[in-house]
Amino acid sequence: MVKIGKLELGEFPLLLAPMEDVSDPPFRAVCKQNGADLMYTEFISSEALIRDAAKSVQKLDVYDYERPVGIQIFGAEIESMREAAAIAEAAGPDILDINYGCPVHKVACKGAGAGILLDIDKMVSMTAEIVKRVNIPVTVKTRLGWSHDTIRIVEVAERLQDVGIQAISIHARTRQQMYKGEADWSYLNLVKDNPRLHIPVFGNGDIDSPEKAAEYKAKYNVDGMMIGRASIGYPWIFNEIKHFLATGEKLPIPDLNERIAVAKKHLDFSVEWKGEKQGILEMRRHYTNYFRGMPNFKTFRTEMVTAETYAQVAEILEQVAEAYADYEFQS
Repeated sequence: MVKIGKLELGEFPLLLAPMEDVSDPPFRAVCKQNGADLMYTEFISSEALIRDAAKSVQKLDVYDYERPVGIQIFGAEIESMREAAAIAEAAGPDILDINYGCPVHKVACKGAGAGILLDIDKMVSMTAEIVKRVNIPVTVKTRLGWSHDTIRIVEVAERLQDVGIQAISIHARTRQQMYKGEADWSYLNLVKDNPRLHIPVFGNGDIDSPEKAAEYKAKYNVDGMMIGRASIGYPWIFNEIKHFLATGEKLPIPDLNERIAVAKKHLDFSVEWKGEKQGILEMRRHYTNYFRGMPNFKTFRTEMVTAETYAQVAEILEQVAEAYADYEFQS
């Protein structure tokens, strides 16, 4: 049984990665219903939380139906991160996560996210202060290092454990790689082989099929996996991986009716969370992903991302169902 603090997550938990503009409550809801064991919010700026910025405060929304859930924060200043941690804890998550992995320029080059990998001592000090500030388990998501020449992930994981984190998720790329090239999970083996390390280690990067999940589970000895991009428009991946790990067999891929049903459920959650107007705007980045790869879909896609009412979107989905009634998705 994998545990984060007293939180039991099963034998080999699958985590939904925190993804900016993706991992909102409606998306987390459909991932939860399709097998995700632990979810994280989009990353939230510590400075914005302290300023009480409305958009960042709304990202603190967590719901009982998605538990266990963690709130993820990022920032470059230790005191701001301490204050933000307290604000996040008050929102009632099960876990507080620290983002030490975001590679985008506007974050990393200010010393936050993956930028802190250039100053491991500060990373450890910041983590220690946050652990002392809150009463819920603290976890970390990070990368292997800033660049290939600066990878110190075995040391980093041990030092973060020693100041109190209770799990670590490692994206097996450096900041320099961004999202390019192949994730190198061999470093996760080195982390797991450290006899002093006893916290769970979750692997992240390139898990996009049940077969790859099974291969990497056997090869790299991780305690679970965090899945990000592969779940966008395809929340079924969590249950597909679980089924394959348990039986060695693949579940049938979701057909058009199932995709429409989940896209509509996602839309319903979005409208319930933010109201019809904003909920539909938020969904524009999501629902066409459910129909990725379908031929001659451009007209429907355009209609979806310009529809302004719930009724319009529902009608478009009905038209998709009728137009592609005989279409079969390929695995």
